[in-house]
Amino acid sequence: MDLKDYLIAIYVLFGALLVGLLAFGNQLAFLLTYGVVFLCTLARTLSMRTQKRIRAYLVVAYAGMMAVQVVLCEQVLFVEKGTFYEQPFRRLFGVLLILAPLVVSRYVSVGKYSQFYLPSLQDLSTISFAELQRGRERTRQSAERLKQAGESLSPENLKDMVEDLPRHNSFRYINDGSLTEAYFEEARRHLEDPNLYIVISHTGSPASEIISVFTQKQYNHASLSFDRELKTILSYNGGERAYPPGLNQEMIDFFHKKADSSILVYALPCTRTQKEQVLDQVAQINREGSAYNMLGLVLKYSHKPNIMFCSQFVYRMLELAGLAYFQEKAGQVKPTDLVELDYYRKLQFVTEIRFE
Repeated sequence: MDLKDYLIAIYVLFGALLVGLLAFGNQLAFLLTYGVVFLCTLARTLSMRTQKRIRAYLVVAYAGMMAVQVVLCEQVLFVEKGTFYEQPFRRLFGVLLILAPLVVSRYVSVGKYSQFYLPSLQDLSTISFAELQRGRERTRQSAERLKQAGESLSPENLKDMVEDLPRHNSFRYINDGSLTEAYFEEARRHLEDPNLYIVISHTGSPASEIISVFTQKQYNHASLSFDRELKTILSYNGGERAYPPGLNQEMIDFFHKKADSSILVYALPCTRTQKEQVLDQVAQINREGSAYNMLGLVLKYSHKPNIMFCSQFVYRMLELAGLAYFQEKAGQVKPTDLVELDYYRKLQFVTEIRFE
């Protein structure tokens, strides 16, 4: 068996393990898996040719993640309360927790390995002072990212997200008619405004903080508005526990989850006809039903057309109206892509709203 076949066999076995845990896993099985993954990441970290300080940071980070996994496993994932339908969601979250340290390990030791590799004495003689400074700064930034990841993956954030999971459904529409006729009347009043407004936000919500660990982006939510004052802002979201997850109107207060929350507003020039196309599609989704694509955040898969996440929805509306200004699959679009991939400068910056 060559290296390629060996790796394929490992991936298949690991995938089978995850499927087995998702279908039949109990508390003991999850705890054992968390422990084995911790030992594997620990062994990999200790074998890295890098500074002792970096290895220490990684060991602490992996130990912290395992501690969080154990606490959530005992206090949230396998508590006695909960309906029959809640249990699969909890096991799914437990499986995602298994992947967290593996994602960090790959990011650090594979994706950023060159940052930690110590040069030989012969190589060292050719390295300039500026290069050493850049290496030191990259090391500092990596350590800072690990610290931020630990704060984002706090037990409070993870518990909040787990408790919210039973409200979601990635396979059927659960949000039906959350947008009122008053909303559509307000939106129609702004059809003469020659812009659609794209809003990306840093809300500071537990879900946003956890997503930022994997995207390494500050802004992790995207919305659309038919007016500049954001009276008609809407997107796919969790419904603020007042409405089912899916297509919902948003309020400015929705974005203020912590002190440093902020919103960036951009205008995208368009015609009245294009705004009507978007509004008509929004009305159709509102009639047919929708759901937030929680599963798509990980697997990039949508079971039904109206099951989307926020940036997937925004990009799909732009595609529908012929306003898309970069080429990408809707399920692959991140909120920050809507700004960062604007190579032709179609967007016009409007304002930034900061919350104190």
